[in-house]
Amino acid sequence: MRPKGLIIAIDGPAGAGKSTVARELSRRLGYVYVDTGAMYRVVGLLARERGIGPDEGARLGELADGLDIRFEARPEANQAVCADGRDVTAAIRDQPIGEWASKVSTQGEVRERMVAAQRRIAREGGAVLEGRDIGTVVFPDADLKFYLDASAEERGLRRYRQLRERGEPAVLAAIVAEIAERDRRDRSRAHSPLRCAPDAERVDTTRRSAEEVLALLLERCRERLHGQQKP
Repeated sequence: MRPKGLIIAIDGPAGAGKSTVARELSRRLGYVYVDTGAMYRVVGLLARERGIGPDEGARLGELADGLDIRFEARPEANQAVCADGRDVTAAIRDQPIGEWASKVSTQGEVRERMVAAQRRIAREGGAVLEGRDIGTVVFPDADLKFYLDASAEERGLRRYRQLRERGEPAVLAAIVAEIAERDRRDRSRAHSPLRCAPDAERVDTTRRSAEEVLALLLERCRERLHGQQKP
């Protein structure tokens, strides 16, 4: 076993429930939660603020190279995301930033820097990482790999409800179309395309609650930990 425990990879498309499950799984296990999507959102946010286009690979790479991204646990709220000492937790969740993140993440220069940072954070284990390429690129030797998925319609409905709950305008058909386009972009990009690792357990979350998915993943983790503790 690694010094601090297992490395658990959770991949899948937008809206499949990765963040909710990964966050709670890490809490139950006492592990670090690494939201890799948030890291790309940070790059997208800062690129937008600084006038760097989503297709300017070299400039984006320079931006990503100098970033200090940290995840900070806060008892009164979800995990905070800080970039160079600035709390960007709320800013990176704005709808346009998700689109920017999807676009800048296609740039090899950005992915190279982010993958290196993700490996540094979790190299000793005791970490749950969620994203698009954790089990295939970032940690192909992860102790456990899961691929969460759901229909585009279901994922769009989840996003629609989130936006409505926050009082933001939302059109369901437009959100579903946007998710389908993000899927296409994520799966067809040249660098680290979204795909299920051959040795990952695929979990369809369409008709499962977050608690049901969490229970399944916890069971697999405990089986693995119990097996590693045997003489």
